[in-house]
Amino acid sequence: MDWLERTAKLRQWSRGGARAPHKPLLLLYALGRFQEDADSELRYSTVEADLARLLAEYGPPNRTTPAYPFHHLVSDGVWEVRTDRGPGSPGSGVRDLRETGAIGRLDPELRAALRREPALLGRIARVLLDLHFPPSLHGDLCEAVGLELEPVENARLSDGRQQRDRRMRDLVLTAYEYRCAFCGYDGRIGAVPVGLEAAHVRWWAFDGPDDIDNGLCLCSLHHKLFDKGVLGIGDGHRVLVSQRFVGHSPAAHQQVIALAGRPLLGPQPGVRPVAAAHRDWHTSQVFHGAPRLADAAGHIPESRASRKRTPNVGAPRGSRG
Repeated sequence: MDWLERTAKLRQWSRGGARAPHKPLLLLYALGRFQEDADSELRYSTVEADLARLLAEYGPPNRTTPAYPFHHLVSDGVWEVRTDRGPGSPGSGVRDLRETGAIGRLDPELRAALRREPALLGRIARVLLDLHFPPSLHGDLCEAVGLELEPVENARLSDGRQQRDRRMRDLVLTAYEYRCAFCGYDGRIGAVPVGLEAAHVRWWAFDGPDDIDNGLCLCSLHHKLFDKGVLGIGDGHRVLVSQRFVGHSPAAHQQVIALAGRPLLGPQPGVRPVAAAHRDWHTSQVFHGAPRLADAAGHIPESRASRKRTPNVGAPRGSRG
């Protein structure tokens, strides 16, 4: 049995490029638990909170209960569920899964294959990461589910997908004149840009093309926040900042909140800007919550703590000022 092909073909709800990473997230979580303890079982009532957090952080803006993948992953032949009544899932209802003591685990044949060939676990995880999430999130996601992967673990699939165009990074960075389209950062070591990356607006995993009008030159920080749904692109190619983002420090204000409503920097004249279709996909499938109003990004007052730490240079010791 080809477990890589089966993993790559998980049945998911799909319409108009919508994201549905619920099954991949559950499977990655189960692989992380298997790596820790090959005999582990996942009782729904125990792991529900963990799965809900994963869906909130790495899923699309429209929330779905973790009960949905816990039940439906069985149909893909990589997962099994049993309850206090015996084998089989009671359904996708949260109450049913809780009250019947539902327990899920990897399919017995898959568990046997992972024991025979330990490297298979890493290859399956890579398939799930590559097909459903951008590279900027892979490390964080592995840490969130407790997976430790070797950096050379790769999986070759015969799914017919075109390979990525390696020229995209250079083309996008050139189009934006080697500066972050959000903040203007343009650091270099000698002649070599450092901390600048080419970001896909519509993710490559969701048929985002390697075209300039689907790319942005972003610094490492803003690339991560863009892929996490904190930042987006609105009408008029202005920066969106999610109301769900919270940061009280001057750095959080300057680097994120103050970006709300700013026009993108670039691309240079004659280069196609980000296409409306790709902007719309990112807004509906990645960006979280409502955008902040530009006039709401005001100055954050200095905290009392920081004022206490500021020495009164002009007043002599013992003076009340």
